[in-house]
Amino acid sequence: MGNPNKQGKTELKPVKVVSYGIGVIGRRLARHLLTKKGVEIVGAIDINPEIIGKDLGEVLDVDKLGVTISNDTDKVLSTIKPDIVCHTTLSYLKQTHDQFVQILNHGVNIVSTCEELAYPYATKEGGAYAKKLDKVAKENGVTLLGTGINPGFLMDTLPIFLTGVCTRVDDISIKRQMDAATRRVPFQKKIGAGLSVNVFRDKIATREITGHVGLEQSIQMIADAVGWELDEIKVNQVQPVVLDYDAASDAIDVPKGHNAGSMQMAYGMRGGKPLITMDFKAYIGAPDEFDSVSIRGEPPINERTSPCIHGDFGTIAITSNVIPHVINSDPGFKTMVDMPPPHATTAHMRKYLK
Repeated sequence: MGNPNKQGKTELKPVKVVSYGIGVIGRRLARHLLTKKGVEIVGAIDINPEIIGKDLGEVLDVDKLGVTISNDTDKVLSTIKPDIVCHTTLSYLKQTHDQFVQILNHGVNIVSTCEELAYPYATKEGGAYAKKLDKVAKENGVTLLGTGINPGFLMDTLPIFLTGVCTRVDDISIKRQMDAATRRVPFQKKIGAGLSVNVFRDKIATREITGHVGLEQSIQMIADAVGWELDEIKVNQVQPVVLDYDAASDAIDVPKGHNAGSMQMAYGMRGGKPLITMDFKAYIGAPDEFDSVSIRGEPPINERTSPCIHGDFGTIAITSNVIPHVINSDPGFKTMVDMPPPHATTAHMRKYLK
């Protein structure tokens, strides 16, 4: 990467982006991209019949952009030929694999917020998907990256980065706690806030509530990065958070004794002991919000950010900030471990390209 602040005499062309997935995160990401220097949204793809055919600007509540939302991926990508697709649809690879293959076969780079894509090697099935996607990407000379705030940064990339100043690492403990009252109402409902404990457990049993997606991927990413061979990864069943006081958000009341949200633990085990511990809590009425990484080793490291980084804003930031890394990368499927450290991109986006 050259010096992004060095002034050139020739006018720089914008990096052309297609927004794939115009849901909540996709809309927030698109609005953010509109504020970035040297970024032009040239296409938009979604399957929602209520927005297909509309101007993207109308859906984003901004001025018209001259970009029509389409459900025809082949038509959009063959007509426009963007530099990259910003993909924000679903969490699981079995749902997104075909979408990725279709985009890659058009010779277009992808950065995606699909949680399982952040580190598919955590499971045998995920590893098989990664191998296929790597092959397709290399055949088409482009790059595919999965990222996000979690997984993608807070509970994996950041802890890995922090181990860089350690001469010895014995174990790593990572915690994330958020007050769900500060998050979107759909997220509050997703974690079962306001339900009785019995109803919450029923919804767990029927998988209407599934817990956090990505703990397994984050653990495996850390283990592979530092060179730990794990015996197993244990992801505990998501549990209710029951408060001994009343709590409320603007949309949901949580009476004392009801469920305020969810908590989940996960462990990277070796020799019967956890080398990696992850503790994820999200509930209405949390007295403190924080992200923390504790590394027992030489030297010991205790990093804490409070309040915790907002998931939506962190996701759109890191997704946009790694665009140059994806475009600059050698072809293939990549993870955040393969990329240079992420950083803010405040200059013209084209200036970060090789």
